Amino acid sequence: MRISTAQFFESTSTTYQNNFSSVIKTQQQIDSGVRIQTAADDPVGAARLLQLQQQKDMLGQYSANMDSIKSSLSNQESVLDSINNSLQKAGELALRAGGLTNDADRLAVANELGSIEDQVFSLLNSKDSAGNYMFSGSKTDTQPYIRNNDGTYTYQGDDTQLNLKVSDTLTLAGSDTAKSFMENSVNTGRTQSTLQPMLDPDGAVVPDKGVVAVSSGLVTSSAVFNKSFAAGQPYTLEFTSSTQYTLKDADGKDVTSEIPGNGVFDSTKEGAHSISLRGVSFDINLNLKDIAPTDQDAAVKGHTFTLQAKPDTFNASRTPSNSSTAQITGSNVTNAGTYSDSFPSNGAVIKFTSATEYEVYAQPLTDSSKSIAKGTLADGSLDAMGVKFDFTGTPASGDQFVVSNNNHQSQSALDTISELRKALVVPSEKDAAASRMQRDAINTAIGNLKNASASIDTARGSIGARLNAVDIQFDENTSMGLANDSTTAAIGNTDTASAATQLAFQKSMLEASQLAFVKISQLSLFNQL
Repeated sequence: MRISTAQFFESTSTTYQNNFSSVIKTQQQIDSGVRIQTAADDPVGAARLLQLQQQKDMLGQYSANMDSIKSSLSNQESVLDSINNSLQKAGELALRAGGLTNDADRLAVANELGSIEDQVFSLLNSKDSAGNYMFSGSKTDTQPYIRNNDGTYTYQGDDTQLNLKVSDTLTLAGSDTAKSFMENSVNTGRTQSTLQPMLDPDGAVVPDKGVVAVSSGLVTSSAVFNKSFAAGQPYTLEFTSSTQYTLKDADGKDVTSEIPGNGVFDSTKEGAHSISLRGVSFDINLNLKDIAPTDQDAAVKGHTFTLQAKPDTFNASRTPSNSSTAQITGSNVTNAGTYSDSFPSNGAVIKFTSATEYEVYAQPLTDSSKSIAKGTLADGSLDAMGVKFDFTGTPASGDQFVVSNNNHQSQSALDTISELRKALVVPSEKDAAASRMQRDAINTAIGNLKNASASIDTARGSIGARLNAVDIQFDENTSMGLANDSTTAAIGNTDTASAATQLAFQKSMLEASQLAFVKISQLSLFNQL
């Protein structure tokens, strides 16, 4: 086969260019330290490097997330520690108030409790460095707590924790909601005792002389209360003498035998005048100092009390944009079954479509919400979801009223402190009834503040566990990062020794091709003559 001069030059030039390109490429690999300059250099290795880079980027994001979580949790833990210290101080004041005998001293304690109340309120509404509320859940731009006109407090956040991924398989919460550690504290004061009117032989009501009193009760076991007490209420406690009583449930069944002491008590001994009934403890208080011993049984006999859980209460507020001045002034359950089945757990919105027609929606109200009840306002009242609401004034079309319920199963520490403060400012030195109410408020506050502190301790323990998890995951991510760098270097970096040997070989090939081209290009038929 004959090869033309043009073919020879083209073939030789291509070989020379390839050798020259190989030398340049190897030199670049040595100079940069990077073996894979383009995907064509090593398609499999390039794909693996892309995966490793993506993993490295994710590890960087996980590291940023862990820094954010640690900062957020550390700030929250500090605030919770301050709140807990305040609650413990409030608990100490409650214990002190129980031993005070004059109104002036109780007022001083109430004033100190007011300062603690303001402090806790402020701490719960703390913001982080970015200006977001710490304890509102996902509603970071909404103030967690507001103070209502009646002195109670309302939580406005939600129960959604903000989560961040710290690894491919682990997600941690970087926040805690006030609802989880404040609103869910068990309320020990969710029961009440009510003295039934005593009648004389002619059927006339006998004035109460304060001879017998029964405390409102303290829940000692929520599980037993929910399982047994609620099912048998209301209970009827009837005193048969100054040392004996009988107790019956709502069906009239005698349950006296369930009580330690079997209906016999000694009011002169501490702890011997307590009724422990299905998870609730009621204290018996007798005032017999002005009654002769022989007349004490007759003075006590016949006093009857009803023991039961406190009925649900409602907090209603008008929307500021309402055009009328109508207000909800009262509310009470009229049908327990309907109320239990239909009242929304997050509260309801009553919206008037005219001066008398209304519709009820579950909270939160949105453009797509559908009414769950409707009706007509009559005689200043409406009955919806088993609850009767009383109004003053005439509502206007478009007016809205937000209603939330309180079943007293739990109570925030803010409301506990507020209730205790308000109870202590009431003069009671010469008022036995007020004194009993104060004693009940003090006992309830002591138990509730203890439960609130326990809830905060649980939240702090959870924060500590998550901080430890962050530290452990940080070490693991660091190890993964080092392995990533090592693998990336093994695949993508240049082996200098091998590349140098290859470069020397390629240079030799280039020089040889140059010499061969020069010599062969000078040959012609004239050289053979």
